[in-house]
Amino acid sequence: AGPTDPQIAEIVVTANTVDIDAGKFAKSKTKNPEVKKFAAQMVIDHTSVNKSAIDLVTKLKVTPEQNETSKSLKKEGVDNLASLKHLSGKAFDKAYVDHEVVYHQAVLDTLDKTLIPSAQNAELKALLIKVRPAFVAHLEHAQHIQSLIK
Repeated sequence: AGPTDPQIAEIVVTANTVDIDAGKFAKSKTKNPEVKKFAAQMVIDHTSVNKSAIDLVTKLKVTPEQNETSKSLKKEGVDNLASLKHLSGKAFDKAYVDHEVVYHQAVLDTLDKTLIPSAQNAELKALLIKVRPAFVAHLEHAQHIQSLIK
């Protein structure tokens, strides 16, 4: 059995928050204009998705519920920031963008294989389907920047 709707809600909010935190950090640390622009876009887009998710769960009276996936995402986010703190310049940009590629691919895989199929509430499922193209665009944008940094 997949995650419940309250668990899905927590996974969505956590996944977005992790990328917002990484984006804010990257935006403040990078000197690369492309990376800075990408990081700023991650903050804007993921904040917007989080607002939609929080508005929906509030409307549905669903309390997000911590679970192994959300805890793992949170830990990976903390670990990623810790590893980025020690880097600067091109090494920082490469590590941040490489992580964004892997992260967005993992989020897409989780959306497709777990979250969308497991969502019971029609509005929650519709939100997940609606935000999916943004994650695809983020992945493609990160891959493009990745190709420029190498």
